[in-house]
Amino acid sequence: MYDIQALRKEFPILGREVYGRPLVYLDNAATTQKPRAVVDAITEEYFSVNANVHRGVHYLSQQATELHEAAREKVRAFIGARSTNEVVFTRGTTESINLVASSFGEAFMREGDEVILTVMEHHSNIVPWQLLGQRRGVKIKVVPMDDDGRLDLAEYEKLFTSRTKIVAVCHVSNVLGAENPVGRMAEIAHAHGAHILVDAAQSVPHLPVDVAALGCDFLVFSAHKVYGPTGLGVLYGREDLLERMPPYQGGGEMISRVTFERTTFEQLPFKFEAGTPDYIGTHALAAALAFVERTGLENIARHEHALVRRAVERMQHVDGMRIYGAAEDKGAVVAFNVAGIHPLDLGTLLDRLGVAIRTGHHCAQPLMQRFGTEGMARLSIAMYNTEEEIDRFADALERVCRMF
Repeated sequence: MYDIQALRKEFPILGREVYGRPLVYLDNAATTQKPRAVVDAITEEYFSVNANVHRGVHYLSQQATELHEAAREKVRAFIGARSTNEVVFTRGTTESINLVASSFGEAFMREGDEVILTVMEHHSNIVPWQLLGQRRGVKIKVVPMDDDGRLDLAEYEKLFTSRTKIVAVCHVSNVLGAENPVGRMAEIAHAHGAHILVDAAQSVPHLPVDVAALGCDFLVFSAHKVYGPTGLGVLYGREDLLERMPPYQGGGEMISRVTFERTTFEQLPFKFEAGTPDYIGTHALAAALAFVERTGLENIARHEHALVRRAVERMQHVDGMRIYGAAEDKGAVVAFNVAGIHPLDLGTLLDRLGVAIRTGHHCAQPLMQRFGTEGMARLSIAMYNTEEEIDRFADALERVCRMF
């Protein structure tokens, strides 16, 4: 049984009011709220185990190190990686992609080589490759899509040449909610001798993700989108590739021996983790993943899909409504515009009615250009949202639209 009321009690913020109205939080694609278990993990470690990891022989340091590495194992199991050597902790999805673009680019890419992106990518999966292009003369190619948000796989395969080194694609679009066929895209990439990076920031919180089943070479996600703390992310990378890639940053922790003449680097995954890691955050991430597992990703997906269907059904009755992306099994995101109403005005007035949504370009300006708009409104759903909240959003939306 999916006991939504019991689940909501684990998220105290959901009980607060804004502008005198009960909060309806529908901005989960930007960040999720945190359950008590995550906040308790942070408090517990700061108050009872806090010590720097990997470097101390004393008891607290040893205990903190054990928790930190247990979190790495938790992530490994959660995404189906073969070894903890393949799990690198970063500051988020953005840094994970920057690490791959910089380090993979330096190791494997030369002037005239190519990276394939898609038109629906988040800026964090566009700009790092552009910076690589400026440094190394790497070219970017873009996979087109149809008006429903489906990638054109026939055109995708035509983009490959002997110079194509890597594909970088979102698993689920943060705007359209479309789940891309990344498994098939990985097969095509590998058939052409290229590698593939999967941005799983919008899929890990909502559906089972297994790196072996996807066949990806790299996978990235952020802790704060999967009910964990901010400022922490994960990079999964195939061990043989990470071994051949140079460090992304230099400093403490990632070294084996340093002299002024030469430095040798630590083994994986520490080669890519310069400086003191967020060992408090990793313990909290482990608590978040355990919370998700106890709830059950299949249960979460079923609940969220039902809420998306309810939202779309209610929204379709609004005059001038345009919903972007028409995937059959749409993810937990609905982006939309209402004719004659600027999305910023829409979001501001909904906020006054207690409903929190996102407005703007959603860090996906090329996708906005593809649809001929400067911005969109977006509601995004999490495990703790309810049918009542969807109805309150829809009622508020209808009220705002009547005002215009």
